[in-house]
Amino acid sequence: MAGSAKSFLADAGYGEQELDANSALMELDKGLRSGKLGEQCEAVVRFPRLFQKYPFPILINSAFLKLADVFRVGNNFLRLCVLKVTQQSEKHLEKILNVDEFVKRVFSVIHSNDPVARAITLRMLGSMASIIPERKNAHHSIRQSLDSHDNVEVEAAIFAAANFSAQSKDFAAGICNKISEMIQGLATPVDLKLKLIPILQHMHHDASLASSSRQLLQQLVTSYPSTKMVIVTLHTFTLLAASSLVDIPKQIQLLLQYLKNDPRKAVKRLAIQDLKLLANKTPHTWSRENIQALCESALHTPYDSLKLGMLSVLSTLSGTIAIKQYFSSAPGTAATTARSFDLVKLAQECCYHNNRGIAAHGVRILTNISASCQEKDLLPLEQDAVFGLEALLVLCSQDDSPGAQATLKITLTCMVKLVQCRPHLSQSVVESLLTQLHSAQDTARILMCHCLAAIAMQLPVLADGILGDLMDLYKLIGQSATDKKQELLVSLATVIFVSSQKALSSEIKTVIKQQLENASNGWTAYRIARQASRMGNHDMARELYQSLLTQVASEHFYFWLNSLKEFSHAEQCLTGLQEDNYSSALSCIAEALKSYHKGIASLTVST
Repeated sequence: MAGSAKSFLADAGYGEQELDANSALMELDKGLRSGKLGEQCEAVVRFPRLFQKYPFPILINSAFLKLADVFRVGNNFLRLCVLKVTQQSEKHLEKILNVDEFVKRVFSVIHSNDPVARAITLRMLGSMASIIPERKNAHHSIRQSLDSHDNVEVEAAIFAAANFSAQSKDFAAGICNKISEMIQGLATPVDLKLKLIPILQHMHHDASLASSSRQLLQQLVTSYPSTKMVIVTLHTFTLLAASSLVDIPKQIQLLLQYLKNDPRKAVKRLAIQDLKLLANKTPHTWSRENIQALCESALHTPYDSLKLGMLSVLSTLSGTIAIKQYFSSAPGTAATTARSFDLVKLAQECCYHNNRGIAAHGVRILTNISASCQEKDLLPLEQDAVFGLEALLVLCSQDDSPGAQATLKITLTCMVKLVQCRPHLSQSVVESLLTQLHSAQDTARILMCHCLAAIAMQLPVLADGILGDLMDLYKLIGQSATDKKQELLVSLATVIFVSSQKALSSEIKTVIKQQLENASNGWTAYRIARQASRMGNHDMARELYQSLLTQVASEHFYFWLNSLKEFSHAEQCLTGLQEDNYSSALSCIAEALKSYHKGIASLTVST
């Protein structure tokens, strides 16, 4: 038996695909029943792979029952292996058919005299909380273990309590007072309190529970001013508010208060991180006063790292409904109107900052303001946004570092958005891109080509004006010997196809094919043909597929390319349909059908 298990385990990496589900399970079962601990452990840790390959409820049910048996009778190391498998296979737990029997076998270990065994069992129960949220015996065991004198068992009980609180309203309501007593108790060590506090983030099942948890957290953040305690409490505060939804405005005010008044950078960073979370989740709850307070903090901070974080929050908000609320005219006072420009002042200051990240967020804010507030006279802002984007484009296009490329992506995204909402700015933006294309690094050129393609699709009227520059650059790239040459040829060809608006001249076709011949790369030719098909240049695609037919090494690829060639020819026939010429339309449709049939036949042969 041990020999056969060893044989399976040795071959599992290669021959497992040849076994059906039952055979694979039987072989693993042999490993579980082996007398050697190493083989048992190796069999246990292979179960996640089995579940991934055969995600069938009957097999998963049988497998978990076998694992539960191992958990019940094995030693603590085997139990730990089963726990890891259960946690890795969490998404398959709902497929267990016989949940009662599975829980019964696992739960029997909770009565062990060994605190480590009980701790592993508690973690096992916590990992299964999604399928047994209302098991009263599990609830009782967790409550009991929280009073244990063994730290390992208490930490396991905290893990289980957090998981059950997230799943069960009854458990959360029942355990809340217990957790509160432990947190407030003088005998509870501070490090244990730090582990207990995050459980309160799950007390959001009803309003009264959330309110009492919020009051406790408010007391804690006041009573325990140490850095670690404030950070854990504030973050739990934020997660509770984000889940319960009712106290988000209060939480935003609290975080802004700590950001402004607390001198500790760690606390400020946590406040910024949580503000970003709330900006992403509930931007509509941010008032004008909240955004104004954040702007003031960003304007006055001397630390670039903190300014970068605050600008990240503001740039997130600037792309949402919050920006309209910020610029909406409040009845009454002129102070509000003047104050509303602090965000603009901050963005303008940051546009030319020596930190690329700060500059990127500055231009992103200006772009979003220009896009969202189109009813206002924002001509100076539009120009500031364009100048800032052009400066970042020049800076980042000459740098191959990952940071510069990430900033360049933000810049190009903003350019596309600005051109989309303010078409009169498109000419200067496109000219900047074309100018930089000639001197930029190859990685940046590829990104800039994608940007030009997006702009040309939105504003076809620009397309004719850029074709000449694109063709010159295409010839230049075709004659170069850079590492990114193939990728650049594909990107430039895509922009050319978009700009030509489905009607390539014979001159352009000749240039593209000539450069592809010089490049002598069949894969690049195939990618360009595929892009031609996507952009509606089916005639060009057909010619490229035709040229590739003689370059493939197998019949499979030959017939595959031949089918694509026939489909492209059929699509080209249909693009020539004319409504007023009935006989011509019929002949075009007949020709297209003929090509479709040929293509389907080739496709069938290729498979």
